[in-house]
Amino acid sequence: MSRIGRLPIPVPATVDVSIVGRQITVNGPKGTLTRALHPDMKVTQVDSTLVVERPTEAKYHKQLHGLTRTLVANMVIGVTDGYRKQLEITGVGYRATKIADKLQLNLGYSHPIEIAAPSGIVFEVESPVRLSVVGIDKELVGQMAAKIRATRKPEPYKGKGVHYLGEQIRRKAGKAGKIGGKK
Repeated sequence: MSRIGRLPIPVPATVDVSIVGRQITVNGPKGTLTRALHPDMKVTQVDSTLVVERPTEAKYHKQLHGLTRTLVANMVIGVTDGYRKQLEITGVGYRATKIADKLQLNLGYSHPIEIAAPSGIVFEVESPVRLSVVGIDKELVGQMAAKIRATRKPEPYKGKGVHYLGEQIRRKAGKAGKIGGKK
């Protein structure tokens, strides 16, 4: 089941990894990430790679094996390159602006929506209708992008709202699309 878990994780020369008990800390040029691992999983450092091992061939341990390997690999990628989620806003008068470290969204409500950036997250507003969520923690970047998208999900009739860049919105025909009628 877990072929992913068997893959070694390459560690670049600019990244330091320390494993103390169940705690793994990855330090790189962009910052530091720490995570508590499951007690059944064992992570060891061999030369410039990390290897994740499981105790048994039970289904539960196979699942944890792949998950643990992916979480640690995401930490290594995060401290070296970082993560970015791009969002796009569609709709007349809909726009985003950055005020200090907060993101202000005008999405057709009677009031603007302000979202504060948690530590480790930066909002970049490239244009009034395109913004990015940038950080080193993949989980936190995805969570903040989902929170922004949830403020006004894209609706299926006109496609207005906040959506991920490149996301396909399923459109509906509406009333005018019906064929036939009363006779």
